[in-house]
Amino acid sequence: MKIVLAGPYPTGTLEQFQRLLPDQEFLSAATQEEYEALTDVDCIVVRVLKTPESVLANKPNLKAVIRWGAGYDSVDIQAAGRRGIPVLNTPGVNAYAVAELALGMMITLNRKILGYWSNVQRGNWDRGAFASLSLNHKTVGIVGGGNIGRRVAALVQALGAQVVYYDAFRLPPEREQELHMTYAPLEELLEQADLVSLHVPLLDSTRYIIGAEQLARMKPTACLVNTARGGLVDDTALLQALQKGQLAGAGLDCVEDEASPVTKGLMDAPNVLITPHIGGSTADLADAMIPTIAQIIQTLAEGGELNNVVNREYLAAGQ
Repeated sequence: MKIVLAGPYPTGTLEQFQRLLPDQEFLSAATQEEYEALTDVDCIVVRVLKTPESVLANKPNLKAVIRWGAGYDSVDIQAAGRRGIPVLNTPGVNAYAVAELALGMMITLNRKILGYWSNVQRGNWDRGAFASLSLNHKTVGIVGGGNIGRRVAALVQALGAQVVYYDAFRLPPEREQELHMTYAPLEELLEQADLVSLHVPLLDSTRYIIGAEQLARMKPTACLVNTARGGLVDDTALLQALQKGQLAGAGLDCVEDEASPVTKGLMDAPNVLITPHIGGSTADLADAMIPTIAQIIQTLAEGGELNNVVNREYLAAGQ
C-alpha cells in the first residue's frame, strides 16, 4: 500500500514507520498543498492538516484515514463515510501528555505563578502578593470522562483533590467507584468546582459547552482549563467574565481564532495562560504513537477488523 504521512511529524517518524512496515511504501506531505495534490494513495495518516471532502475526492484508491491523536474534527467524516472510507483515531495514546499539561496549567493558575513571575521580573519579591492555592482539598470538575479525563482525575487525586465529572455518556457506577469520580450534571459541576478542565471532542453538541451562562455559574475564585479543542469555550464570553472578575483565571491550549481581537485580549490578561495546542505533542509521543498506527496499517493491509472507527454511522448510511 501507499501510505502518506500528512503534516509535520517528529524527526525520524518516517524512518520508524519504514522499519516497522518494510513492505509498505510511505510518502510525505508536509503542507496542505502537497496533501491535496496527492492522488495515488491507499492510506492517510494525518496529524495537523485538514482533510475536507476535496482532499478525499481525488484519491480513488483511498482505503482509510488514520488520525494521529484522538480528535477528528479536522476530517470530514461524513464525506469519508459516503465514499466508504473509514476514519480511525488513536484514543488514549497521547492521553498522558494532555493530562500532564492540564495539571501543569491548574498548578500554574492556582499557585498564581504568572503573577509572581511578572512581579519578580520587576524586582518585586513579595511572597504575599497573591492568594496562592494548592490542589489539596479542592474540587476539580472534569468535563469528559474519557481516557484523558480519567488520567487528569488520577493526577489531581494524587495531590489531594476530589473529582466530580460530567459526560454525556455516564460511566457505570462500579467504574465511578473504582476511579473515585462522582458524577454531576454540568450545571452542578460548574457550581461546585474550584477548577474546571475540559476533555471532550468538538461536536455540534459540544460547541460552546462553556458559554456566558456556564461561566456565570462558576465560582469567582475558580479557574477554567481547556486542553481539548477551540470552540468548546465561547472565548468572547470568557474574556468578558475574566474582565468582570467572574473567574480567577484560565489556561488555554487552544482558542477559537488565533488571530482574533478576542484572543489578543485573552493574551493580554494577566491571569490567562495560552499555549499553541501542544498538549498531545511531546517530543517522545512518537514512541507510543508510531507502533499503534503501524498496527492499524498492518490490520488494514491484511483485511482485518478495524477498531476505533469514528464514522461507522456514515459508512453504514453510504452502503
